[in-house]
Amino acid sequence: MTIHANEVLVIGGGVTGLTSAVALAEAGHRVRVASREAADGTTSAVAGGLCWPYRIRPYERAVRWSLRSFEVFEALARRPAETGSRMVTGTMTDPAPDRDDGDGLAAWYDAVPGLRRARPDELPVGCRAGWRARTPLVDMPAHLRYLEGRLRDAGGTVERRGLASLEAAGQEAAVLVNCSGLGARELVPDPEVHPVQGQLVIVENPGIEEWYVSADPGADETTYVLPQPYGVVLGGTARAHSWGREPDPAVAEAVVARCARRFPALARARVLAHKVGLRPARSAVRLAAERLPGGALCVHNYGHGGAGVTVAWGCADEVAALVREAALPG
Repeated sequence: MTIHANEVLVIGGGVTGLTSAVALAEAGHRVRVASREAADGTTSAVAGGLCWPYRIRPYERAVRWSLRSFEVFEALARRPAETGSRMVTGTMTDPAPDRDDGDGLAAWYDAVPGLRRARPDELPVGCRAGWRARTPLVDMPAHLRYLEGRLRDAGGTVERRGLASLEAAGQEAAVLVNCSGLGARELVPDPEVHPVQGQLVIVENPGIEEWYVSADPGADETTYVLPQPYGVVLGGTARAHSWGREPDPAVAEAVVARCARRFPALARARVLAHKVGLRPARSAVRLAAERLPGGALCVHNYGHGGAGVTVAWGCADEVAALVREAALPG
């Protein structure tokens, strides 16, 4: 097999892999994406799609990546039917209003356009503090289709197949981009990667126009209400090291009940679907380049926890920069 210096093999077809592939293809690289699953079968397709950093570290890099993605999604929101991105106003409760840095994302709060402290009348009963903001809210099935189309337009391709190892993949291309998510646990292998299970319920929209999130970063249970074109996404759970993919009826009932305390009409909304996704978590995102034993460059881009959508474009820019720097002489 002839290996071209300008060819890049991206491993993983979720939002992280597809966004990285688009950035590289539009920078002039020959890009192939290898993924065991179609995009609509990945964890990304289950994501609620709110652009807000959640369960991701290191905070400083996460905020930078998130703000870059915010810019991109805001621009894409001019064509919501095509891109899946919309700008929607909502409320984020603050689990730690007495801490100076809250959940470590002070720079995010400072930088998001128009973000402000919520007034008492904008918060649920018993909630002491929160934030109001107009942020991107992304219809992920639509956005994944958009990314695949944009990749094709840039000359990239998607292949439905798995890879045995990074070393084997390095025999196919001079540059690899490892966006394998939870699969990195076996592929790298990296035992630090682990799942954070999220269960959600999709119901018919009874007239909800704003998003609402109450999520302590360390809690197993969260509450979020995300109005999407296909229904309202209700969540959820964040259970670390749980590998189950089957919805639990008792958990689903509890999710709806929590959301209905904020929006009572949800208690009567018809259920459209139950979903479970496994967020690929790690103590810190691994976004760095290394040389494999066979000489191929491998840029790792995984471990984004609950913020894969939120940081996708910022991380893709960094991936493209690492590939560009590796190609420079000297």
